[in-house]
Amino acid sequence: MKRIAYFILTFALETEKIIRDQFVFPQPRPKMKEANQGACDRESRRTVVMYPAPGAGHLIPTVEFGRLLVSHGLAVIVVQRGLPAGNATAPASSLYGNGDASASPFLSFHYIPEPPLPHGVPEGDHVAKVFELTRASNPELRDFLRVTSPAALLLDFFCYSAADVAAEIGIPAYFFFQSCTASLAVLLHLPVIHGQNDVSMRDLGGELVHVPGVTPIPAHDLPAAFLDRSSLSYKHFLALSEQLCKSHGVIVNSCRSLEPRATDAVASGLCTPPGRTTPPLFCVGPLVQSAEVAEKQGEECLAWLDTQPKASVLFLCFGSMGRFSAEQIKEMAAGLEMSGQRFLWVVRSPPGGNEQPGEPELDVLLPNGFLDRTKDRGLVVTSWAPQREVLAHETVGGFVTHCGWNSVLEAVMAGVPMLGWPLYAEQRMNKVFLVEGMQLGVAMEPGPDGFVTAKEIEGKVTWLMSSDGGRELRERTLVAMREAREALSAGGDSTAALLQLVQRWII
Repeated sequence: MKRIAYFILTFALETEKIIRDQFVFPQPRPKMKEANQGACDRESRRTVVMYPAPGAGHLIPTVEFGRLLVSHGLAVIVVQRGLPAGNATAPASSLYGNGDASASPFLSFHYIPEPPLPHGVPEGDHVAKVFELTRASNPELRDFLRVTSPAALLLDFFCYSAADVAAEIGIPAYFFFQSCTASLAVLLHLPVIHGQNDVSMRDLGGELVHVPGVTPIPAHDLPAAFLDRSSLSYKHFLALSEQLCKSHGVIVNSCRSLEPRATDAVASGLCTPPGRTTPPLFCVGPLVQSAEVAEKQGEECLAWLDTQPKASVLFLCFGSMGRFSAEQIKEMAAGLEMSGQRFLWVVRSPPGGNEQPGEPELDVLLPNGFLDRTKDRGLVVTSWAPQREVLAHETVGGFVTHCGWNSVLEAVMAGVPMLGWPLYAEQRMNKVFLVEGMQLGVAMEPGPDGFVTAKEIEGKVTWLMSSDGGRELRERTLVAMREAREALSAGGDSTAALLQLVQRWII
């Protein structure tokens, strides 16, 4: 019956525009009675404090969730740790304009100073540095929470050490988990995996790691911080797993329809180690960025897309930190040219290059004559494009992505199938979930040295954009889009979970 319903919903791609028009942009969520009683001042609202890790990938979903909480009668303060010298990550003010993400007096930002890095953090272990800097910021956070007395503290997983501060003051601590539910299942199960092996996971090679409700994961596709059991970052993740179980709940930026097996496994306690309590699970997503900063380059992208045929353009974008070697960029260009497909490609400077807007120098990085030869079917932009708006455009028919969870959700919400090309952090694991679990993408396959050839790029791009298999993948993605929109609608699972949370905090 499920297969029959699938084909009824997606019997032909001619229905795509109807589905897109109805579902690409989130429908307004129903507001609780308290939020409809007219304007009220901050003193009459309960306050929730949200504490994300630095970085756009953590801040953006935090702010989007904060907007929802404000619309349901709460006041929200987003705490940001000050940025160290030389850090290129943008603070809230540059991402959202004047630091106000919603033009609402009930959503604000509070900055605490960046502490010195504690001694003993290994050089090059960036993950451990983030954990340790957050722990060192606890005194400043404690002072702020004592003054604010919020109804709840919502923590990024990098900020797990602040749960002890909340317990000391008597504030309920929740985790706002900004990755997928399958990743949460892995993290909860990490102590069990740890006990099953006496070697580091990097020594397991391609051996499959099994977690209840999750597609088996080759050990080498786990996050780099999981691979060395003696590393400081790995020890932090073990401690985080324990804190998750002590929390008042875990809020996930996903929905059950997207990850039914993982959601049910986590909620039923199958992923939690023996002797620990399973935290309440609240799937409130997908939450995607509601508006991006306007730039002239964004207008150029959208105007060019307006001139292209429907579902004909492949969009290539790899997040705010995704970079390739000069050699890989040339190989990517060769593969795109060989495919003959239309494309919109965001190119960033290679590692160590100039990171200022307007760079890189395309004439140097791209093959000689590439821009001229592809000018009738391709557009290359430097450094940035309005990703959500591009994916929502009806002429975009495929997305080459680094598999960051925010990007995956934006593609799902736009009904755009994906080619996964993971680069760092948990992205290799997300690729496994995307391809094998959700079946909403296929993977670019690198060689043993990590290099992806032009032939591989040509083959996967051609398959996605012009084959029957690519058409079936698009249809599956449109079904996932529809189901995700239903989760966010009145009476949907994600809306119900949101209202349960708000009821806890607003009374």
